[in-house]
Amino acid sequence: ALLHQVRDSTLAAYAHQDVPFDKLVESLNPPRDPGRSPLFQVMFSLRDTLQPELDGAHLRLHPLEVETQTSLFELSLALEATPTGFAGQLQFNTDLFTADTASRMASHYLRLLEGLVAHPEQHLVDVPLLSSDERHLLLEELSGTPPLSTSHCLHHLFEAQVARGPEATALVAGTTRLSYGELNHRANQLAHFLRARGAGPDVPIGICLQRTADLVVGLLAILKAGAAWLPLDPSYPVERLTYAIEDARAPLLLTQESLRPLLPASGAGIVCIGSDAEHISREPGDNPRTATGPSHLAYILYTSGSTGRPKGVAIEHHSAVILIRWALECFTAEQLSGVLAATSICFDLSVFELFAPLSRGGTVLLADNALALPSLPAAHEVTLVNTVPSAIAELARTGGIPSSVRTINLAGEPLPGSLARTLYALPSVQHVFNLYGPTEDTTYSTFSLVPRDGASEPTIGRPLPGTRVYLLDSRLQPVPPGVPGELHLSGSGLARGYVNRPELTAERFIPDPFSGQPGARLYKTGDLARFLPDGNLEYLGRIDQQVKVRGFRIELGEIESVLLSQPEVLQAAVLAREEVPGDKRLVAYAVAAPGTQPDASTLRRRLEQTLPGYMVPSAFVLLEALPLTPNGKIDRKALPPPESHHLARREFIPPRTGLEMTLAQVWRELLKVDAVGVQDNFFELGGHSLLVTQAVSRILDTLQVELPIRAFFEAPTLEALTLRVEAALGSRQARPGPCPVPRPPSGGLPLSFAQQRLWFLERMEPGSARYNLPAAVRMEGPLDVAALERAFLHL
Repeated sequence: ALLHQVRDSTLAAYAHQDVPFDKLVESLNPPRDPGRSPLFQVMFSLRDTLQPELDGAHLRLHPLEVETQTSLFELSLALEATPTGFAGQLQFNTDLFTADTASRMASHYLRLLEGLVAHPEQHLVDVPLLSSDERHLLLEELSGTPPLSTSHCLHHLFEAQVARGPEATALVAGTTRLSYGELNHRANQLAHFLRARGAGPDVPIGICLQRTADLVVGLLAILKAGAAWLPLDPSYPVERLTYAIEDARAPLLLTQESLRPLLPASGAGIVCIGSDAEHISREPGDNPRTATGPSHLAYILYTSGSTGRPKGVAIEHHSAVILIRWALECFTAEQLSGVLAATSICFDLSVFELFAPLSRGGTVLLADNALALPSLPAAHEVTLVNTVPSAIAELARTGGIPSSVRTINLAGEPLPGSLARTLYALPSVQHVFNLYGPTEDTTYSTFSLVPRDGASEPTIGRPLPGTRVYLLDSRLQPVPPGVPGELHLSGSGLARGYVNRPELTAERFIPDPFSGQPGARLYKTGDLARFLPDGNLEYLGRIDQQVKVRGFRIELGEIESVLLSQPEVLQAAVLAREEVPGDKRLVAYAVAAPGTQPDASTLRRRLEQTLPGYMVPSAFVLLEALPLTPNGKIDRKALPPPESHHLARREFIPPRTGLEMTLAQVWRELLKVDAVGVQDNFFELGGHSLLVTQAVSRILDTLQVELPIRAFFEAPTLEALTLRVEAALGSRQARPGPCPVPRPPSGGLPLSFAQQRLWFLERMEPGSARYNLPAAVRMEGPLDVAALERAFLHL
């Protein structure tokens, strides 16, 4: 069938062989790239008639091989008939391919030809390319190690450490410090209380608590009671919390009085740590004995779902224990002596942050998020930071990494080599690890220690013990080294599956064709990767609509589904765009339903009622129609970049005072918008947590006012934030006595003249030319810059 297809195509092409090349290029008008041929990049030529030597009376002709140093195409294969068979020459562009890669291509081509000749009746996809040696390399040597087993549960590792050192500090949360013995005692009392209310094996218990010591106590108590924790983030919309509780069928919720209104009336029992404290304190403090074993659930994490519904990933104890055992082998007691726990318990990085140090005698230092590290009272005790690249980049930019930090673990996003080099430039940092893994394989699947002097981009390394990695094509056949394939995982870390989603579980967790163990499974990650010559894995991206934004795993289909549920929206598409390097944002595109006029602010508010903040798009672009490809699908590459007017905005009111103008300028520069009004919301204009820290830094540089990060979340509009800055600056009204002179922050550089002038201008009374200055330098009348500067110098 292939030969017939080639014959027909070739004969049809000969009918147009006289068309000039330049006319062909003009008609097709392909994208122009000076680095490649405009029409095709791979060439095959065949000379299938023997060319005998010509020997005349005065002239003898014979073929002469000519060695060239230039490749006209990315790949060029020429075959020629010889008396002993076909001989070939493969030319390759050395900017794209190595000699080893080209040699491997040639050997695979020969193997393909041999397979075609031996069995011409088989389909092309069934012809093997790999030799037996290559299959052994891919399926045995590079794939990893067989699954591991354990007889312990996750909380058993903590209890063993309590027995070894009960007096050591286990947890620091703000000014609260708990020893291993104290933490264990409090968790045991709560565990007994939960058991009396129905907690037991495979019973999910919702936990909705602020990030205080009670959060860690609650997690340990749920495990000790034999149950599984179901994290409920207080910042999530009520609708999403309701879905998780109902979908997981949680019969019991652990919370605190201030958060109780967030929880739905689902029929589940409520345990409040505060109001029930007296009853909890009467429970015994010894370790509860339960029937929970390694095959029971430890936790359920809900991740974004492509169908519009979040999916609950069910992780069993043995998977989490194998992860922590690897951590204890990979990291020393010194490295784990002070671990920053800054990840929400709704994400699996938190499992490492909490249980790795608690299983080795280290201290967990609890923070609201990674960006809060510099403001922690115990920041100088942090030795290991486990976070996403975008967060550590911001900490590095602002000088927020304490000198006590020796080890940095990065996961959740691709790690740029430039960032790794920046971190190694810090005197204290000794190790930077790059880790990869989906929630469905218990946090981490592969890891690598990034070389300090590495010039190339970091890889995701090799599999963890007990994990196997396979790179497969669409027919689940291994791809050769260097060739991209979908990354599949098997081994000890695989989740039980998705809660109450048997069809989805069967679709993503498939039988393992490479294992002789009954019931062995493979997880289809949807990630593309390839094996490098040194055996390490290179991550190449996604093959579906899942994206990572600041470390958050997001299915764009879920956002699109919520958009399409709005009555004003006829069609919708969502993209993750990176107009500025390192700043990836979600952009929503919508086509209005007939007779409606949706606006960005309304759509944003509705999405906020359903989706977590990190899944709400920064911009909403309304189009007459979505661009389509020739086969009728949405042409996502043709979707236009958003303009500033596409952002969710209220009625525009321009800044009215000098201070509002100053803050508006900071926002414009950071958010890349044309104008900022007093009613505009920082987050609706595209802001996020990383940009908040930059805004705080710039306000400090410009106004010598240090705002807490939470100020932006509590006062997100320009008008509200201005009031916060005014409060920090002091009263704007005239006060008796000498005018306060601006001072540099402790240890900072002296204020520049421009900064002093700005400080001076901010004390002008709104709407007048009167300045709140001492009587000796008070001025009336229109603004006179010269007089202003003279008064300035007088100060």
